[in-house]
Amino acid sequence: MISKGAAARCAAGVLGGLMLVGVGTAAFAAYPDPEGSSGVDVKVDIAAVENGALSLTVENTETTLTETGSTAQYRQFTGALPDVTVTDTRDQVPAGVFWYVTGQAGDFVGETGQPAIGAEHLGWTPAMVTTGNGEVAAGDQVGTTLDTAPNNVGLTGEELLALSLDSQEATAASGQWTANADLVLKTPVDVAPGSYSSLLTLSLFEDQY
Repeated sequence: MISKGAAARCAAGVLGGLMLVGVGTAAFAAYPDPEGSSGVDVKVDIAAVENGALSLTVENTETTLTETGSTAQYRQFTGALPDVTVTDTRDQVPAGVFWYVTGQAGDFVGETGQPAIGAEHLGWTPAMVTTGNGEVAAGDQVGTTLDTAPNNVGLTGEELLALSLDSQEATAASGQWTANADLVLKTPVDVAPGSYSSLLTLSLFEDQY
């Protein structure tokens, strides 16, 4: 039976032997023998995507609003929706179809149980990042319930971020478009302090005339 000390010495001896080979004569440079080598062919079958796809991606999954422009009537918090990109890789697009992206927010829930802030307090102003010839357009501004401007309903329902009037025309023009939006949250001046969060859901649809 080999003691722990003997085992340690054996390990040290092997290490010393390896080090000794490393400082040996140039004759060792020919090793390992190429004839003793072998390789592995790495193969993969990637199926073709039939007719491509229409898809949506969002640059980030989180954004933060910061207070700016508050008044004696309300507190205001602003930020930006991360870039939202629609990509169409389809070879064939049916005639008479169009796609659009909508956004809908949930209530802002307090982290420590403070009363929720309804989604009607969150509005946005969409804008196109991708320049084109009008084949894709940004949606209209949506105000908050504390605004007096038209469409001051907040993001309680599915509001339009971007719209392609003709999927065939849009695909031929570019194949990829990006939009974003300025976000604004307006609350009463006596809103409970604390951290809040809301889920803003972005959805891509294609419909037919």
